[in-house]
Amino acid sequence: MDINLSDLHFLRPLWLLLALFAALLPLIWRRSRDLQRRLRGNIAEHLLPHLLVTPQDHQRLRPVHWLCALLILGAIATAGPTWEQDRPDFLENRAPLIVAVDLSPSMDASDVQPTRLEAAKHTLHNLIQRRAGARTALIAYAGSAHLVLPPTDDPTLLDSFIQALGTGLIDKPGKDVSAVIKQARRLLSAEKTPGTLLLITDGADAAQLDGLDQQLRGSALQVLVLAVGNEDGGVIQGANGQPKTDSNGRPVLGSFDQAALKQLASAVDAPLGSLTLNDDDLDWIELHAQQHFQSASAEQQELHWKDAGYWLCWPLLLLALVGVRKGWSVNWVPALLLAAGLGWPAAPAQANALTDAFFTRDQQGRWAFEHEHWPQAAALFVDPYWKGVAAYHASDYDLALATFARLDTPQAYFYLGNIYVRRFKFDQAIAAYTQALKLQPQFPEATANLALAQALLKDTDSAGKNAPETKPDEVKFDKAPGKGHSKKVETEQAASDALWLQNLSTSPAKFLKQKFSLQDQAGGKP
Repeated sequence: MDINLSDLHFLRPLWLLLALFAALLPLIWRRSRDLQRRLRGNIAEHLLPHLLVTPQDHQRLRPVHWLCALLILGAIATAGPTWEQDRPDFLENRAPLIVAVDLSPSMDASDVQPTRLEAAKHTLHNLIQRRAGARTALIAYAGSAHLVLPPTDDPTLLDSFIQALGTGLIDKPGKDVSAVIKQARRLLSAEKTPGTLLLITDGADAAQLDGLDQQLRGSALQVLVLAVGNEDGGVIQGANGQPKTDSNGRPVLGSFDQAALKQLASAVDAPLGSLTLNDDDLDWIELHAQQHFQSASAEQQELHWKDAGYWLCWPLLLLALVGVRKGWSVNWVPALLLAAGLGWPAAPAQANALTDAFFTRDQQGRWAFEHEHWPQAAALFVDPYWKGVAAYHASDYDLALATFARLDTPQAYFYLGNIYVRRFKFDQAIAAYTQALKLQPQFPEATANLALAQALLKDTDSAGKNAPETKPDEVKFDKAPGKGHSKKVETEQAASDALWLQNLSTSPAKFLKQKFSLQDQAGGKP
C-alpha cells in the first residue's frame, strides 16, 4: 500500500481533539495519585518526605496507558485518515451510453460493405462486448425517434435488438436529431448521471439543426457523431439484395453529405468521427465517453477520498482484548477463535435470536438480497415491495403476485405485468403496465414491456384464428373390461403444435416495426 504523504489528511479532523485529551490521561492519572501534593495543605512540606512511605512501582504500564492508546487509535480511525482519491466509475468503463442509429433508407448504401447499417451494427456488437457491465440504451431514428431499449447492462439482450434493426422499421422519412436528443435527455434524467449520446448516421437534415444547442443547454449530455459511409456515396441495396433503381432503371445512390455532418457536429458541439475497419472508432468512443463522465462528475460532485481509518480496527481489536480481563495476562484462545470466525466463509442469511437482536428482518433480507440468496431474502423481508422483488428473482411467482397485488405503486404494477407475461396472460399484463404508466408516465421499461405484451397478444389472437384444423392421428377407446364406458381420447398432430408456436412467436424486428408505427400514429409519444 503506497502512501503519498503530501496528500495525507483527515476527513473529520475534529475527532483528533479526543486524541489530545487521551494523551493527557497518564499525566492526569499520575497527578491524582500524588499523595504529597494532596497532603501539602495539611502537613508541613518539609515533614512529608519523612512521614510518607512510598513503595517503588516497577510496573511501567498501567490500565491508564492502555486506555490512552485505545482512545488515540480510536480518535485517529474516526478522524478518517486518507491519502488516496476514490476512483470514480468512469475508470472502470461504467459511463452511461445512449446509442442512436439512423435507419433512413440511405443507410442501405453499399459503399461500406456489406451496407452502412450492417457495418454500424457490427461496430455496435463489438462496442457492447467491450462495455460489458456498463449501462447502454438504444434509440432508432429517421423522421421520428423511438426508444428501442432503455439503459441495460445485458449485452445479449442489447445485441439481439441491434441485429434486428433495419431501414424498413420506420416509415416516416427524414433525420430528426432533435427528437433523438429529447429521448436521450429523458433517459439521462432517469439515470441521474452524466452520459453520452452516440449518433451513428450518414448525414443530417440542415433545415433541422437550428435550436439543437438550446436543447442541450444545462444538461449533462455529451453528443458524439460517428459518420458511416464514403464521400462518393454508394448504391442502396433493395430487400432482395439487388441494387435499388429509379424509374429510368438507374441505381439509386445513398447520399453521404460530409458538409451536413460537419454542420450537425458544430450545432451540437460534438466531436466528429468515422467508422473504421479496426478498433480505432471503438477507442475513440470510449475515450470521449470516459473523459466526459470524469469532467462532469467532478463538476457535479465533491472530490471523494478513500477513508483508510478501518485499517486501525485490527490494533484496536487487540487492545480491546487486552482490556477484557484484569491484569495483563491475555487469554489468546478467544482471539484465535475470533480470527477463525472472521476468516470463515459467510453462510446464507438465516434468522436466529442473535441476528434478530442486532438487525431487523428487513436488514437481514437486504443482506441476503445483495448476496443473491433470493429465497432466504423473500422469507426474511417484511417490506412488501422488497419481499415481492426477492420472490420474483427466486421465481416464486405465486408469492410475488400475492405481494405486489397489495401495493398501489408503478413498480408493483410493472412487476405484476412481468409475471402475467411469463404466464401468457397478456390481457392482464397490458392492464398492469397501463396502470403503472398512469401512476408514472415517464417509465421507459413499462412502456417497452407494454408494447411487447400488446404485440404478443396480437400474435396470439392471429395464431388462434390462423391455426389449421387438423384431424386426430388416432382415436383410442378407454374401455376396460367390465368397467366404465367408452371415451374418445384425441391426440393432435405434432405439426399443428409446432405451427401454432411458430405463429405465436414474434421476431424483434416485427415487434419494433409495430411499436414504431403505433408511436408515429400517436404523434411520436413513447
